[in-house]
Amino acid sequence: MLGRQVEAVLLLWLSCCVLAVWRYSMKSTIYSIFSTRSSIILEYEGDTFKSWDIPEGCKVQNKSSPKTLLYCKTPGNHKISPININDMQEDERLLTVDSSNICFLWYYTVVDVFFNLSQIITIWVYDPENASPEELQWTAKEPSVNSMVLTKQMNTLGQYPVIYTLEKGLKYDPGPLTPDGTWIIHLPMTSDDIIKQIRGNKVSFQDCFIASLQFLLTFPMNVISDPPEYEPLSLPAGSPLLASWHTCIPTFVLLATEHETFQTNNSFQTWTKVRAPPGVLTEAQRHSLRDVILLDQRILFLVEGTIYLKTKDSFKIIDENNGIAGTGILGFSKRRWCQIRYLYKLASKKSLLFAWSKDVVYAGYTNLRFLVFTTISKLKDVLKLSPGDTLEIMTVEYLWHPQEVAFMLSHCTDCSTIKDVRIVLFNSMHSKYVLQDFDIQVAKETQLDCRFLLSAMPDMILWDGHSTYYSHNNFTEVGIIETDSGNTNLSLIAEGSKVHNVVADTTGNILVKMENNDLFYIKDGIAEIVPLSRWVNTTAETALVLDKSFQVNILHYNQNLDEKYQLHLQSYPLVLELQSKNKGLEDMCPYLTFQHDVHSQFYHLDKGDSLTVWTQIVYPENRGLDILVDYYGSNILTWTQNTEYEIASGFCTKSMITRFFQTTNYESVKNYYDLEKKNTGLTLIKIRPSEYTRTCPTVIPVFEISVGCDPTKYIQVQGFNNTRCHRRDFSYVIDKELLRDSPHENLKVRYEVAKYGCPRTVDMEEMFHPVVELYDENGFIKIVDANFILWEVHGRNDYMYNSTMQQNGCINEAQTWDIMIEENPGVPMEDIWGPQNYRPCFSYAIGTPGDLSQPYEIINYSNKNALKWSSSYAAMYVYRLKVLDPNYRSSIYLVAALVFVLMLTFISVLVLSYFWYSKIYRRFIIEPLHKPPGKQKKN
Repeated sequence: MLGRQVEAVLLLWLSCCVLAVWRYSMKSTIYSIFSTRSSIILEYEGDTFKSWDIPEGCKVQNKSSPKTLLYCKTPGNHKISPININDMQEDERLLTVDSSNICFLWYYTVVDVFFNLSQIITIWVYDPENASPEELQWTAKEPSVNSMVLTKQMNTLGQYPVIYTLEKGLKYDPGPLTPDGTWIIHLPMTSDDIIKQIRGNKVSFQDCFIASLQFLLTFPMNVISDPPEYEPLSLPAGSPLLASWHTCIPTFVLLATEHETFQTNNSFQTWTKVRAPPGVLTEAQRHSLRDVILLDQRILFLVEGTIYLKTKDSFKIIDENNGIAGTGILGFSKRRWCQIRYLYKLASKKSLLFAWSKDVVYAGYTNLRFLVFTTISKLKDVLKLSPGDTLEIMTVEYLWHPQEVAFMLSHCTDCSTIKDVRIVLFNSMHSKYVLQDFDIQVAKETQLDCRFLLSAMPDMILWDGHSTYYSHNNFTEVGIIETDSGNTNLSLIAEGSKVHNVVADTTGNILVKMENNDLFYIKDGIAEIVPLSRWVNTTAETALVLDKSFQVNILHYNQNLDEKYQLHLQSYPLVLELQSKNKGLEDMCPYLTFQHDVHSQFYHLDKGDSLTVWTQIVYPENRGLDILVDYYGSNILTWTQNTEYEIASGFCTKSMITRFFQTTNYESVKNYYDLEKKNTGLTLIKIRPSEYTRTCPTVIPVFEISVGCDPTKYIQVQGFNNTRCHRRDFSYVIDKELLRDSPHENLKVRYEVAKYGCPRTVDMEEMFHPVVELYDENGFIKIVDANFILWEVHGRNDYMYNSTMQQNGCINEAQTWDIMIEENPGVPMEDIWGPQNYRPCFSYAIGTPGDLSQPYEIINYSNKNALKWSSSYAAMYVYRLKVLDPNYRSSIYLVAALVFVLMLTFISVLVLSYFWYSKIYRRFIIEPLHKPPGKQKKN
């Protein structure tokens, strides 16, 4: 029944069409398994169809039907085209059919469990050729009979799924197969490790393997659902569709039309209408949307020249109370590329979006507070223009580099016919504006838009209503993009239609969509544009969006259909369409394969860390290709390359190991913190072949390396755990004779369990050698072998060390707390001694001779130096620990980044007791914070 309903809807879609167009599809939307085993659906729209022209290697179910099934059992390139009633052959496609043995797919469902913030993933195997309609449409809640049988058979053969996360590299295994023929995997909800992949074992059934499935899974994103009395929000009449999706979650989309605005969190499997409360906007304003931005649980609308914020519970104006003008806003933009791992480091300090008026640019932050970022007057100074020149803001765009933003400006003097387009970059790390070597001239009335691509160096694409422009290799190559015949005006090819939108994916593919639905293709780094075969009729209202696998899809809107069917998402086989256009071209890819082991977009290097990347290229002998490393950003990394060659059967295999690291030595430097800051930053890396063309299918690895403190790492002392502590806060007194500063009175101390954690009981005759462990969000990493120091936070000085400087191998006198306090009078204890002024005692060239029988107050994992106390009384100690080694990322740096975590992870609490803890409690704790009412003293 459901299948007949879907077919009826498709027929209604056809009824809106006028011009002839044909396309193909398969039962699954995952075209990576397109092969000789696939049933290929051929579909012709129009009134002039007569028959299909099919090659010998294929068979068609009904040659004279405009919609039929095609089977190509012979692998290869098959020419397919329809023949119209005038016996003329229409648009021909060269369909590439492989003989792959990968023909089964993974299916999954998700159940959100909010009480423990987890997600239950139910997985099974299905064969698209024998699946249920619900499985093909991804609405199934349980496996079909065929899929259940297939899954159980695969399980018997040793198959089971594992979920990997691509950013953090985590692995989640399933439980045993359930009686229903499914596997269950439990995952934690996450917002910073959202790209997952289901992989299985290399197990086949009937010579068929299962394709790995990459998908998007994040913390649940809720859509806004408005009451029926709310009023529609729409674009001006005659406007093309406007789609805006969440930067990191492309399935979370907002679509504005000339009738309504829609929102979805599942790529329009379901959707809601987004409207405005009655009386907030006038009728004219409600139909005057200019732009929209979709944030996590908030929507920003640009209505005429004013920004409005919509949340689940409110719809309000954003104006001077938020730090931005209430009128005159010309546009706004947000980040286009998802960089969660880097932006999480200092999320509150990073801007979310930019908005601009005629002469002011505003930056917006997480709480939607805006600040004036720059002005036309300031930008004129950057360009060194005279006050009489005309300078206007065309648009503001984020780069892939998360700390840079670009201002695209138009400049003219007399402004009669043409204007110059200039670009200024701003780097927030260095607070510096830089005018780029970019200058193109356009007609005075031309409106340009642009996007920066996912590339190490700032590559960008620009467009107006008729043409596209490029800037490659950090603005060193700039020009207008042409077809192979030299045509630069796309409107001439697209029957007078204008450019509607430009969408770039993460693999270097760029699609230019015209208002009449014609598509053009550009590959990043190639200054040529290719017309693609028509896929959608010119009269349909469509927009380009991304699905949960980050593949480009075509979203259809038809206001004339029943509300349930007004929106329809259609998969688009971009790779197959490109193969059809690329066959027979002279610019064949110069290499056979290009492989690498880069699996993440983000890597972090701390002091002493390195990153190793493997790449390999195979190319015809004597072609002379190389593997190049492009970089952009902070010039703080060094890398070495080790290359191996192998020549066989006329082909050269070149393998390269690239190791990224830092060479800075922080020992005995005078400007430690300045040097550390200078060597902290972000570098963008792209590893690519020295030559490539648009026919090369390989994804070029592009990634970022952040150098500096890793906020996910922390240290703690072995045996001390701040969790599961059920004690109450209390107070105790330290005798004045036991304090370093010799005060006149005893010191009363409040012990805060939430701050210091649970105290640990140690026998007073037992010496204590702290073992420092390094952790990150995934757990234990290693034992820290660097030098560290301890001090009692309340000033106690009644503890000793069990070894001397001489016993630890010192040549000159080692640093001690007494020496460092004397050299730094008036400085707080936490700043007196650290990696910034540490001097080792093991070199004749550093330090001065002295009494080496003094206690050695520096500890590390291997030196067995330990703390000891007097055995004549019990006491309580609270210690702070600091890593001392200057070539190890110090705790001081981590303190600056994670102050609120410091007291939980870097403080060791040592309780020394000869008596039972209950005796200590009675003797030293004089003021319990929770006294029973009946025992409180009267004043």
